[in-house]
Amino acid sequence: MTGSPALSTITRPDGVRLACRHRAGRGPTIVFLPGYMSDMEGGKALALDAWAQAHGQAMLRLDYSGNGASEGDFASGTLDIWRDDVLLAIDVLLSGPVLLVGSSMGGWIALLVALARPDRVAGIVGIAAAPDFTEWGFTPAQKAQLRDEGQIVEPTPYGDAPYVTTRAFWESGQANRLLTGPIALDCPVRLLQGQCDPDVPWSTALDIAAALRSSNVQTVLIKDGDHRLSRDSDIAVLIGVVADLLERS
Repeated sequence: MTGSPALSTITRPDGVRLACRHRAGRGPTIVFLPGYMSDMEGGKALALDAWAQAHGQAMLRLDYSGNGASEGDFASGTLDIWRDDVLLAIDVLLSGPVLLVGSSMGGWIALLVALARPDRVAGIVGIAAAPDFTEWGFTPAQKAQLRDEGQIVEPTPYGDAPYVTTRAFWESGQANRLLTGPIALDCPVRLLQGQCDPDVPWSTALDIAAALRSSNVQTVLIKDGDHRLSRDSDIAVLIGVVADLLERS
């Protein structure tokens, strides 16, 4: 057992270095995409990496620019920029198919990445996937505050730092909404969603499933599950879903 892969970096054209941990192994490569203001050292990412190590599976974890160990200014980040960070990592570091596993906002980014690289994506697993949350996750008053003041700063139960949303991020989210029409993807998709999630309405998973063009879509509703889905029982469900998709790839 060698533990976590060494921290390495890739450099964007603008010079910003993105941090990642790449585990060699059998493909498709699992690519874990964190949520908003999260990073590659979260419990679900580490549990998946440990499973990948035990089963000889290739895996890539990375931090978006301005997050975790990556360079850059968080407040300058947008959905487009973070999607492009992932595309760069896939294009530079990986060959062959990938299985995208996205948590919350990472589920939105996974869908955007798959739309940009449909020939590379063998499947998607969304964990409380939150596409379009810039639309349904903010009140009219908050949207007005973003337009007028440029940002919202509020406490979050998921960490010590306050939750910051910038007008640039919000506008990029609005420009990349996916639930306004069909999502033109044909790969297998699995959506894990807690029905006690205070942040993402559990009906969102059903909306995503309905919008996807793929017929190979399954939604797993965890009745007492919260937003993070980080309990041992939740992670066991996640690993089971990932393992099944990989076996079918």
